[in-house]
Amino acid sequence: MGLFHGNVGVLLRAYTYLRTLGAEGIREMSGAAVLNANYLLERLRPAYHLPYNRRVMHEVVFSGSRQRARGVRTLDIAKRLIDYGFHPPTIYFPLIVEEALMIEPTEAESKESLDAFCDALLAIAREVEEQPETVRSAPHTAPLTRLDEATAARRPVLRWRPEA
Repeated sequence: MGLFHGNVGVLLRAYTYLRTLGAEGIREMSGAAVLNANYLLERLRPAYHLPYNRRVMHEVVFSGSRQRARGVRTLDIAKRLIDYGFHPPTIYFPLIVEEALMIEPTEAESKESLDAFCDALLAIAREVEEQPETVRSAPHTAPLTRLDEATAARRPVLRWRPEA
């Protein structure tokens, strides 16, 4: 769809989802999202700092401040998750949480996929303690590695050009 149509596609998908599930289905899906977020909270609490120690709704926010004390940033943790086959969650938001790692599991995630994600984050927390350079230099298996953040900020490439 072109710009002329605005957000109609997003709105139509949301409307279709709501109509398909119905009132009871929405309650069930909402409950599953809350359950999944609280499950992650309990599994990851021992390894990551929890800035707000309370039950959560559809998302849980951890802080990588424990890992930062070992020289590993939240960005490093997110990049290392790529090596484990996971798309990194939102980092550095909300802004009021130092080294924020915001995880929003959907209602459709199975317990197996949540456990695999938690196992990866717990393994990364152990790596921070035992071999922090492995985490700081991640990702190792992705086709593209890290960009030079300083160069990217000073000389951003804003237009695609085919390689010669």
